[in-house]
Amino acid sequence: MTKAGQKIIKGAQDALDMLQGKTPGRVHTIRSTDIDVREIREHLNMTQAAFSETFGIPIPTLKKWEARKRVPEGPAKAYLMVIDRNPGAVKRALQGLPLAG
Repeated sequence: MTKAGQKIIKGAQDALDMLQGKTPGRVHTIRSTDIDVREIREHLNMTQAAFSETFGIPIPTLKKWEARKRVPEGPAKAYLMVIDRNPGAVKRALQGLPLAG
């Protein structure tokens, strides 16, 4: 039998043993580092339209983040963290710049 086949059989046997109570199951805790975009926006007392216009985030993107259909990652996540911590600085930095939203 191939190595892959052996792993599949071992995994199936382990699952069966766990279901039959022969071995304890494992619990994995996943820490979410996601940010709550709606909470950030509401803390600033802004509508989706105002938040979009002020910070240059397209409304469809904002709606997906708030509905948790998508998760901001990388630069977008960092940008939102800066908005959350110091919205005034972001507003000043963007003042006068044309933003798509």
